[in-house]
Amino acid sequence: MKKFQISGQAIDVNSLKAGMQHDQAGAFICFEGWVRNHHDGRTVQALGYQAYAALAKTEGEKILAEACEQFKILDVVCVHRTGDLAIGDCAVWVGVTAAHRDAAFAACRFVIDEVKQRVPIWKKERYEDGSSDWLHPTA
Repeated sequence: MKKFQISGQAIDVNSLKAGMQHDQAGAFICFEGWVRNHHDGRTVQALGYQAYAALAKTEGEKILAEACEQFKILDVVCVHRTGDLAIGDCAVWVGVTAAHRDAAFAACRFVIDEVKQRVPIWKKERYEDGSSDWLHPTA
């Protein structure tokens, strides 16, 4: 299974993980990106994500295909949230299964790094003082 998804709903990490289990997998690695309460010395109250959904899905699927080509993995899934998120919410989830952990670790790192570089998703932080800023995705 290879799946990239943009979602306006909370990410159900338990369901995603359960859907990736199979007998050939000796390793499961995931990355969960959570909304934190600070950035560059400022108190963050919430985040908002916007995406160009059609292009994001196309580019996300390319990244997952590249991961499958470059690493000996069985499955890879990535889900990225859009909309308003609260502190502690899961903003992005990547799951990878492989026969061996090295491939799973490497592929997971590749996917999250490439998603942050290439997928058109924009993040706006809202701060305690009432101001807000759009952040560059690679900052």
